[in-house]
Amino acid sequence: MTGDDVGLKPMLIDGQWVRRSGDPVESVNPATGAPNHRVSTATREDVDAAVAAATRAATNRAWAGMLPHQRAAVLHRIADAMGERTEQFAILQMIENGKVWPECVAQARSAAATFRYYAGVCETLGSEVTPPRGNYLSMTVFEPYGVVAAITPWNSPMTMEAQKVAPALAAGNAVVLKPSELTPSPALELGRVALEAGLPPGLLNVLPGRGDTGAALVAHPGVGMVSFTGGTGSGRRIAEVAAGKLMPVALELGGKSPHVVFDDADVEAAVAGVVGGIFEGSGQSCVAGSRLFVQRSVFDRVVAAVEAAARVLRVDLPDAPGAQMGPIASFGHRDRIAAIVDEARAGGATVVCGGRVPDAPALASGAYYLPTVIAGADRDARIVREEIFGPVLCALPFDGEDDLIAQANDSVYGLAAGIWTRDFTRAWRVARRLEAGTVWINTYKQLSIAAPFGGFKESGIGREKGLTGLRLYQQAKSIYVGLG
Repeated sequence: MTGDDVGLKPMLIDGQWVRRSGDPVESVNPATGAPNHRVSTATREDVDAAVAAATRAATNRAWAGMLPHQRAAVLHRIADAMGERTEQFAILQMIENGKVWPECVAQARSAAATFRYYAGVCETLGSEVTPPRGNYLSMTVFEPYGVVAAITPWNSPMTMEAQKVAPALAAGNAVVLKPSELTPSPALELGRVALEAGLPPGLLNVLPGRGDTGAALVAHPGVGMVSFTGGTGSGRRIAEVAAGKLMPVALELGGKSPHVVFDDADVEAAVAGVVGGIFEGSGQSCVAGSRLFVQRSVFDRVVAAVEAAARVLRVDLPDAPGAQMGPIASFGHRDRIAAIVDEARAGGATVVCGGRVPDAPALASGAYYLPTVIAGADRDARIVREEIFGPVLCALPFDGEDDLIAQANDSVYGLAAGIWTRDFTRAWRVARRLEAGTVWINTYKQLSIAAPFGGFKESGIGREKGLTGLRLYQQAKSIYVGLG
């Protein structure tokens, strides 16, 4: 499978495809090291043009004022078109970030389903009549912000872009989408599909670019709201700019999620959940269960089982039959992961398995790294406290619930957590005490577009998905009608 490597890919501004030959992104396939294609990047002038186009589209009210079922019909057409191009979307993601083929297909289908879900929400979610306290009728209606800047990451571009663009459009906004420079193509294809599905020009603009493009977009006075998924450091900088503008933001940031195994757990099921929770997608997931807490009495048994499962995971080319792990999304990120593991090893931690690049000659040109399990690391070690965003699991023992809660919550992050136990009352008790936006009990990484998603503490602000995911892109307005 090869991508579109002919010519320079354009960006989308006001319904027009615009090419810029200066400072393009050179896309590289992390599985092979081979070039994919070159992509135009947005200048500050392009940001101005895209925001101006979005402003015109938002202020003429043709979209925001459209009847909800009519707006929903456009979103349904986008969903249908995405479904018809599942393979095309999956190929684009695979060659740009290296995820294995089945996961790319699943995420392409999920992105289409997200547009379909928000089409339904758009058509059925109503305003609210509020209880009167006088001789009047009062209602709460919900208005769009106008221009929403959506900034998305490279690890799951299709799903992240759908989770922002679909509800923002359903809410009546215009969107300027800035994808990661590592994975610009799925966003560009989404823009093409949206135009063909009848979305009016200017309502979705796609600006590939690097960090300076995102910074210009966040700071632009014409942008009324920013939705960002990515690292906590970048999220903090966006929040600082937004504070100066008094602009609302939605920030879905990092995680160092605790994955807990109690001594009464179904060990076979728990190990499968732990392995999938950290090694799926090569660990490049904000909800990856990267800290494994095991009750001390079963610690050695569980870690040995996780090690055995990790050693037989098939690390291979993403489109190889049976491949379970592909490469890291970029060579630079692979080297960062390796450096953190080497630092932990030098600090006295035990590398139970992995901790290096694979030996297979067929993988020598790619950005691969083996599934890695670390034990014996100090609780204050960088590898235990920082988000690595790779296939690295830190195993830590605990003694009783209070010790577990103290360790698990001793983190600046609070995105997700998992619990394995046969004792439901204990599971519920622990779930309520864990500082995390999502807690899984006897499962892991089960995600639904219908359930709100977001983090505590430095893992973010706001909730995407579900009904709240549409309201995220609207502001409430109270209207009073006097009856005297």
